[in-house]
Amino acid sequence: MSDQVATMCDQLIKAVNVMMDPGTNQIYRLEALKFCEEFKESCTFCVPCGLQLAEKTQTSVVRHFGLQILEHVIKFRWNDMPQPEKVQLKNCAMQLLSTGTLSILEEESHIKDVLSRITVEMIKREWPQHWPDMLKEMEALTSLGESQTELVMLILLRLAEDVITFQTLPTQRRRDIQQTLTQNMDNIFSFILAILQINVDDYRKLKSIPGQELQAKAHCRVAVTTLNTLAGYIDWIALAHITNDNCRLLEMLCLLLSEGELQLEAVECLLIAISRKGKLEDRKPLMLLFDDLAINYILSAAQSADGAAISNQPSPTQPVEKVVVVERHYIFLKRLCQVLCALGSQVTSLVGSDVAVETPANLNKYMEAMLSFTTHHSQFLKSSTQIMWGTLFRHEILSKVPVVVEMSLKYLKTTRTNLIKTGYPSRNDCPSCEYSRMDFDSDEEFGSFFNLFRSQQGEVVRSACRLVPMEALGDAAEWLGYQLSSPIITGITNAEGLCSILSPSVVQWDAMTVFTECVLGQTFRNLTGEKLPIDQGIELLQAVLSYETKDPLILSCVLTNISALFPFVTHRPNILPQVLTKVFAAIVFDIPQGDSKAPRTRAVKNVRRHACSSIIKMCRDYSPFILPCFDMLYDYVKKLFADEALLMQMEKCALMEALVLIGNQFKDYAKQKAFLEELMAPVVARWTSSETSHVLSDAAVFLSYVGADQVSEQTKDTDVYGNNRVQLSYCLQAMLAVVKRSRWPADLGEATAGGFLVGSTPSGAPLFSNPCSSLVLAMLPNVLTLIRTQNNLFAPENLARLSPGYAKAYDLIDVEKNCVLGLPHPLIDIYDTPVYKGNLERMQGFFCTLYDNCYHILGNAGHSLTRDFYTIDGLAEKLVGSAFVSLDHVPDHRFRPIIRLFVKQLVLSCPQEYYESLLCPLVGPLFTYMLQRLNVKWQIINQRSSSNGEEEEEAVSEESQVTQEMLEEQLVRLVTREVLDLLTVSFISKRVHEPAGNKDDGEEEEMMTDLVQTAVSGQPAEDLTELGKCILKHEDIYMNLLTISFVALSWKDTNICHRTASMICWNLLRQVVGGNLLPDAATWFLISTLKGLQLHGQHEVCCATLTLLAMLIYENLRPRYAELRAVMSQIPDINMEALDQYDHRLLDPKAQKFGDKKRKDQFKKLIAGTIGKALCEQFRKEVHIRNLPSLFKKPKPERDLLATEALGLEALFSPQRASV
Repeated sequence: MSDQVATMCDQLIKAVNVMMDPGTNQIYRLEALKFCEEFKESCTFCVPCGLQLAEKTQTSVVRHFGLQILEHVIKFRWNDMPQPEKVQLKNCAMQLLSTGTLSILEEESHIKDVLSRITVEMIKREWPQHWPDMLKEMEALTSLGESQTELVMLILLRLAEDVITFQTLPTQRRRDIQQTLTQNMDNIFSFILAILQINVDDYRKLKSIPGQELQAKAHCRVAVTTLNTLAGYIDWIALAHITNDNCRLLEMLCLLLSEGELQLEAVECLLIAISRKGKLEDRKPLMLLFDDLAINYILSAAQSADGAAISNQPSPTQPVEKVVVVERHYIFLKRLCQVLCALGSQVTSLVGSDVAVETPANLNKYMEAMLSFTTHHSQFLKSSTQIMWGTLFRHEILSKVPVVVEMSLKYLKTTRTNLIKTGYPSRNDCPSCEYSRMDFDSDEEFGSFFNLFRSQQGEVVRSACRLVPMEALGDAAEWLGYQLSSPIITGITNAEGLCSILSPSVVQWDAMTVFTECVLGQTFRNLTGEKLPIDQGIELLQAVLSYETKDPLILSCVLTNISALFPFVTHRPNILPQVLTKVFAAIVFDIPQGDSKAPRTRAVKNVRRHACSSIIKMCRDYSPFILPCFDMLYDYVKKLFADEALLMQMEKCALMEALVLIGNQFKDYAKQKAFLEELMAPVVARWTSSETSHVLSDAAVFLSYVGADQVSEQTKDTDVYGNNRVQLSYCLQAMLAVVKRSRWPADLGEATAGGFLVGSTPSGAPLFSNPCSSLVLAMLPNVLTLIRTQNNLFAPENLARLSPGYAKAYDLIDVEKNCVLGLPHPLIDIYDTPVYKGNLERMQGFFCTLYDNCYHILGNAGHSLTRDFYTIDGLAEKLVGSAFVSLDHVPDHRFRPIIRLFVKQLVLSCPQEYYESLLCPLVGPLFTYMLQRLNVKWQIINQRSSSNGEEEEEAVSEESQVTQEMLEEQLVRLVTREVLDLLTVSFISKRVHEPAGNKDDGEEEEMMTDLVQTAVSGQPAEDLTELGKCILKHEDIYMNLLTISFVALSWKDTNICHRTASMICWNLLRQVVGGNLLPDAATWFLISTLKGLQLHGQHEVCCATLTLLAMLIYENLRPRYAELRAVMSQIPDINMEALDQYDHRLLDPKAQKFGDKKRKDQFKKLIAGTIGKALCEQFRKEVHIRNLPSLFKKPKPERDLLATEALGLEALFSPQRASV
C-alpha cells in the first residue's frame, strides 16, 4: 500500500508541475489535468496521497493540490466513509492545523485558505451533534502560536460566510449550526476580542523594539485576520454583543483607527457595526460614539490619513513634484467618511423617535467632521456626504437646532465651490484630478458621476434654503453679482476665440447658474407675500438683463438666470417687455463668421434653442400674465418671420407654440380660431397644395423632391432639395405645435361662455371643440398620405432609388444609436462644428424627425381634437391604410415610434364609445402582425446565440458587423417591450398594472399571490380595462393577445419574461379559464410556461413568477383537462408518486388542503426537472450534506386544553355576574 501511495504521489507531483509550468504544451497540460481529476474521482487511497503531498517538504503548489484532494474527499465521499475513517481524517486535519504549516509570515495565503476550507467542510457535516468540542479544540489551537491562531480565525470567518452569508448548506444543517453559533456567541465573541486585544498589545510593544520587527509583523497579521473575522460576525449577531460592556468593541475599533497597519480593517468593522439596522432601543447605545473621545479619535484619524493619502514624487518631465494618491490611505478615508454618514443616519433615526434620545452635545463637532469631508479635494468623498446633509437638514427636530441652522450656512458656502465642475481624470489643473484618476476610468465616467453629484447637491441646497431662505438668497445674489462684474476668462478657446466648456468663466457661470436656480426655486416656495424680497429680486433681474455677452455658452447661463428670476416680474409687470426683448434677442443670436455660407455652430444653435425653450416655458407657466403683451409679441414674430434667413424652422415653430399658449387665454372660441387660422395660413396653404399632395403620394416623386436620389454636393444656400426638406419639416412641426398646445379653458364655466362646449358624451361628460380642429383636419389627409409613403420607402424597389451617397439615409443617426446601445455621449462636445457634418447626416436627421413628427401628430390628435378626430369617416380604415402599410419592410427603429408615439397614445385617449368602431379594427390586425414579426425576430436571435462559436466568429469577424448585430438585437428587445407595455396599459387595469421600475420583486410576488387567492376563491375577475373587456368579446383578437403573451416567456429577455409572467399572462388567461378552451390550447399554455422556466429558471425572480404561473394554470385547468397530467409526466426526474398526491389533493374535495406556501413549494419540487440552470451550474458536481438529528426541536404538548385547564369562560355567564 505504501509503495502504491509513493508511486502515485510521484505521478501526481509530475502532473501538477506539468499543469503549473507556463511553458507546457496545451495538450500535455490537459492530459495532466485529466489524470489528476480522474485520480480524485476514482482512487481508493486519496487520503494518504493527499496527506503525503501536503507535507511541508513539498512545494507550495504540490501542497495545495494535496490539500485539495482532502477537501474533495470530504465534500464528495464523506457520506460513504466509515466512522473510523472520518475520525482519522478529522485527526489528520487537526494535525495539519497544529504542525502542518510554515510560520505565519512564510506560509502562502492559498495554503491557509484551503486548510480552513477543509476544517469548515467537516464542521458543516458534523458539528455540533458529532463534534461537540469543536470550539474548545479551536481555542486550544490558538495556544500553539500565531500561525495556528490565524488559521482558527480563518476557520471561524469561513464558517460564518458559508452558514450566514452564502448559505451553502441544507436548511436544517444551516439552522442547527446557526443556532449553535448564536447560543455560544458570548464565548465566541469574547474569544475573538481577547485574541484581538492580545495581538494588538503585543504588536504595539514589539514594533518599536529593534530586532523584534518580524515578531511584531506576526502579531499584526493575526490582528488583521481577527478584524476580518469580526467583520464577518458583526453584520448578523445580536446588537447586544456589539454594545456589550459599554461598547467595548466600538472603543477598541476607534483606538485602532490610529494604527496605520490596522486602521483599514478596523474602520471596516466599525462601519458594519454602525450601519446595523434593528430595533431603535437596541441601537441607542451606538450614540456613545458621539462622545468627545470617539469623535476626537475619528477626527484625528481623518486628519492623519488625509495627510498620508498624498505623497509627493519627483517627476522626470515636470520641475515640480508630482502628487500621488496612496490607495490604502484613500480607501481608509472613504470608509471613515461612510462611518460618519452611518453615524448620522443612526442619530437622525433615534432623535425624535419613541426611544428617548436627546440631541447629541457634540453634534456640532460631528458636523464639522462631515464638513471636512465635504470640502475635501476628492469629488467622491464630497458626494458621499450629500445624502447625510440632506437627511439632517430635512429632519423634523434636528433641522431646528441652532448648530444645524448655522451649519446650513457653511454648507451653502461650501457648495459654491463644490458645484464647479473640476477634477477631470485626463487633466492636471486642480488637486481633484489625482483623486479622480483613482475613482474613474475616463472623463465620460467622471462626467456621469458629476451630473449625479450635482443633482444631489441641488437637493441638499433646496433643503438648506428651507432653513435659511434669506441668507441663501443673499449668497445666490452675491455670486450672481460677482459673475456679472467679472471679466470673461476664456482659457481654452474654440475656433472663433470664444469660450469652450472648459473655460474658467464658463465653468464658474455654469456652477453659479445651478446654485441660483436651486435657491430661487426654493425661495418662491418658502417666502410669500411681504416676506419675498421683491426689490432685491428685481434689482438682480435688471442686472442680468443689462449684461451683454457675445459668448453663446455664457449667454445660455444668462437665459437660465432670467428664467429663474422671472417670477419676480409678476410683481413688477413693467419689466416684462425688457425680459421678452432680451430673450427674443437670444432667439436670433448669431456670431459673425468670415464665411457667410458656413452653417451656425452647435453652440449658437444650442443658445437659440435655449431661448426658444425659455419663451415657451414663460408662456406656459405665466400665460395670463403675458397676455397683455400678446399684440407686441405677435407683431415681433411677424417681423422675424418676414426674413426667411433669420430663423430656422425649429425656432419658428417654437415661437408659434408660444403664441398659441398665450392665445389659449383668450378663452373665446371664435377669436382663438381666427388667430390660429391667421397664424397657420401659410402652412396650411403649402401643405394642402396640389404640388405637396402630388409629392407626398408617390415614393419615387418624394425621394426626388427631397434629393435622396441625387448625387449632390451643393452648398446650403443653393440646395433646392434642402429647402424642400426644410419646408416639409416646418409644416409638420408647426402642425404638431398647434395640436399639442391649442386647448379650451379648464374651467367649465369659462369654456361654456367662450363657445367651446358642443355637447356631452353618453356618460354625461362635457364635450369641447378645439379651435384648431378645422386646421388639423384639413392637413390630416396629407399626413396620412406621407405616413403611407414613408412606410413604402423601405420597399426594395424604393431603396434601390437612393443614390449611393444616401444609401444609409434611413439608418439610425449616431446619437440614437448610442442611446439604443447604452453608450455614453462624448463628454467634451465640439461646439464649433455644424450639427450635421455632411449631406448624409442631414438627410438622416430629416427622415428621422419627419417620421417621428407624423406619429406625434397622430398620437396627440385624439387627445387634442377629441370628438372631431374620432368621428372622421372611415378613420380606422384610413389609419390602417397608412400607418400599417408595408410594415414588413419597416425596420425596428422606425416601427418603434408607431407603437410608442401613436398606438399607445391613441388607446389611452380614445373614448369608450369608439372602442368597437376604431380600436378593435386597429389593435386586432396589429397584434396579429406583431406576433408573427416578433416570433421571426426572436428565432433569429435564439439561433444566433446558440450557433457554433467558431462559425459565429467567422461570420462576424469585423467589429462593425458585431456592432450591427448588437444594435439589431437591442432594437428587437426595445420593440418587444413597447408592444408588451402597450398590451399592459391597454388591457390590464391599473389596479394590477404598475411599471416594473416602481415595484420591487416582493411586491410583484405579493400581487401574484393575490391572484392565487382570487383564482382559488372563484371571485369575479376585475383585472381588465374597459377596452380589455371589449376585446374579450372578440375571440380571435383575445387569443392573439394570449398567444403573444405566452410566447414572450420563451424569448431570451429576462425583463420581458418577468414582466409578462407576473402582470399579463394570468390576468388574460383567467378570463377564459371557465370557457371552452380546446385541450391543445390548455396544454400549450402550460408547456409555454415550462419552456420559459427552462430558459429563464436560472434567474430567481423569473423562476418565482413562472413557477407561480405554472401552478395557477395547472390548478385551474387540471380538473377539466386531464391532458395536463401527461405534460407534467414528461418533466425529467419528476416524482410520479408526489404528482399523484398533488392531483389527489387538487381533485378530491374531501382531501386535506394545504396553504399557498406549502402548495407552491410542492409544485416547485414537481417541476424542478424543467427549471433551467446557469451554464456555470449545469456541469457542477453536487455536494450532498446529510442532516443530523435536530438539536432544538421541541415536541408539542399533546393535551386537550379545554379538558385540563379552567379557562374561566363559565364565570362570565354565572348568575352572580348578571348584575354587572
